[in-house]
Amino acid sequence: MIRFLRATLNPDCYHGFGKKPPFFEGWYYKLVDVNKEHRYAIIPGIFQSAQPARSHTFVQVFDGNTGNLTYHQYPLSSFKFAKGIFDIWIGPNHFTAQNLSLSIESPEQHIKGDLQLSYLTPWPVTLKSPGIMGWYAWAPFMQCYHGVVSMDHLIEGNLQINHQSIDFSAGRGYTEKDWGRSFPESWVWFQCNHFAQAGVSLTASIAIIPWIRGAFPGFIIGLWKRQKLYRFATYTGAQLEELSVNENRIAVTARDRNYRLEMLVARSSENGILQAPSIDGMDRQINESLDAKVEVCLSAIEGHHSHVIYQDSGYCAGLEAVGDLEKLMDMWMAEKARV
Repeated sequence: MIRFLRATLNPDCYHGFGKKPPFFEGWYYKLVDVNKEHRYAIIPGIFQSAQPARSHTFVQVFDGNTGNLTYHQYPLSSFKFAKGIFDIWIGPNHFTAQNLSLSIESPEQHIKGDLQLSYLTPWPVTLKSPGIMGWYAWAPFMQCYHGVVSMDHLIEGNLQINHQSIDFSAGRGYTEKDWGRSFPESWVWFQCNHFAQAGVSLTASIAIIPWIRGAFPGFIIGLWKRQKLYRFATYTGAQLEELSVNENRIAVTARDRNYRLEMLVARSSENGILQAPSIDGMDRQINESLDAKVEVCLSAIEGHHSHVIYQDSGYCAGLEAVGDLEKLMDMWMAEKARV
């Protein structure tokens, strides 16, 4: 019980100690250089299977320019972690909230380098709402838990990837994580911290969430702007006014008593395939882009009137739209009709 309490109040740290399989945990570093010419996602993680031969640790390297993914697999014994803080090793590779150090030598790819992450913007953690999951983080039976390590931060350092040296100094980054038994059946996720106005970051996720009886369309959306977090989520009592997904764009509008946030995502043709967890293994393939465009409009609501307080366009956005999205939209429509 004490272990669960400590882990819940420290969402960034490793949660798999003592867990029965299947269990996965992964951290997602989004890295964009200062000129927006290089976009990478580095994803270290672990999968523990009921079949011991399928258990392993990994580091995924996703090149957002080319869509190429390289999956570097390591034995389970290569995974080391510190209790209570985000500090993990996968073989010679070291990951924390403040830095990542890569030393990968494989036939497919060679990577060497260290990156320092500073001026982090963590999602607030309180007893009532321990991270982006809100009070749902206290539910011990969730299929998948989500955490935001940093909404936006500065990158310093460079990586040698094969024969190319990439300088990420003065670039921007974003770090999040997931853990649990498997990913949801269907979801839409997008994230951007490259807006015209510096220091702004958006993260949004809408997914089919299994619950005690049946399932529901849950959502968590956060807009960080001028040191203030605008939070829209199922657990805050906010509502989704719009959810529309097609081949070219995704439209989402959320509102609560005080604010309305309209988001329009232009999907990119530059996509790649990441490996994601199912109950059986890291065998689910999901489509991801690091070159989507996001338009946002935040309005303040005053009685029957509203006025725009922030409007901007963002680039180098991460985007995933996975699974049966028609089912997700149908569930949202049914939920909306009941409100």
